Amino acid sequence: MMQETGAKGLALAVIDGGQVSQVSVYGYRNAAGAPLETNSIMYGASLTKMAFAYMVLQLVDEGIIDLDRSISDYLPEPLPSYTAAEVEDRYARWSDLAGDDRWKTLTPRMLLNHAPGFANFGFLEPDGKLRFHFDPGSRYSYSGDGFILLQFVLERGLGLDVGKEMQARMFQPLGMSDTSLIWREDFAGRSADGWTAEGKPVPHDDRSSVRAAGSMDTTIADMSRLVAAIVRGDLISAKARKDFSRPQLPITSASQFPTLQADAPVAQRKKGLAAGLGVEVFDGPQGHGFFKGGHNEWTGNMVVCLETGQRCAVILGNDLRGEPAIPYLVEFILGQTGSPWDWKYGNAAFWKPRAPTGEMHNR
Repeated sequence: MMQETGAKGLALAVIDGGQVSQVSVYGYRNAAGAPLETNSIMYGASLTKMAFAYMVLQLVDEGIIDLDRSISDYLPEPLPSYTAAEVEDRYARWSDLAGDDRWKTLTPRMLLNHAPGFANFGFLEPDGKLRFHFDPGSRYSYSGDGFILLQFVLERGLGLDVGKEMQARMFQPLGMSDTSLIWREDFAGRSADGWTAEGKPVPHDDRSSVRAAGSMDTTIADMSRLVAAIVRGDLISAKARKDFSRPQLPITSASQFPTLQADAPVAQRKKGLAAGLGVEVFDGPQGHGFFKGGHNEWTGNMVVCLETGQRCAVILGNDLRGEPAIPYLVEFILGQTGSPWDWKYGNAAFWKPRAPTGEMHNR
């Protein structure tokens, strides 16, 4: 696959029966030719959202936060009144919501369901302003700003430090010593750079602030530990684990991106596809499952888990050219899952192996 797509690096892990059964790395971590290794620091991208949502469920178990309570109950001041430059630079410009009281109807569940009514990020709007495009909770539309808002509620409303909470509640108990939501100096010398779809190398981004929507640095070894713990239901109650991956809000768009699409005709919707908490969930030939991707201009990550047998495929790719092969790799590992690849990747062309030669066939 790497030879045919040109992808320079790929890391994958296999989980079976809730246990990590394989961790493998292939190719390079930078343009200088340093090999990708199991402890190479790779960008988790939006896999951060899955980890963050799981940590929030710990807070729910402890009664610190209620998924269905208005965020206004946790903030000492109305959300649009936070106008300081420090808030707007680190989180988002909540003041853009002034005059629209629908912010009071937002709940943590809506934010984790990608149902706040926002664009992915307010700065992507034509005028750069955050706004509601639909009533909160009424439909799914992917929004990183929703996760940033829940981080803001935890930090400014409840006085928590999300980066430290993730370390204490998730990473340390699971032995994820090489994972952080902020850059660490001990990551230097083993961080993985990336490659764009055009093959341009991009240096690893040394992220200086915690972002619940996507600042996690990790390794394939650590990520396999996290996913295995999640599919087993470690660290949270059975009730919370059930809530994590149950279908909570039907997904009615033809594809995940672009966001804010109109509903697809009923016949074109993916049956059984719905929002969970920080993940998307589906039903397939092997039963119920959940998945979460992570993507930017030089990263292509994917986690797919099947509840039956607690089986998962975990892929971290530091070269976007390898992303079209992710569906093939997942199905190769897990068999036919029914994962909604067309919805996840839209009209992208998927990679398929060439017909085997006679020599390979005879083997």
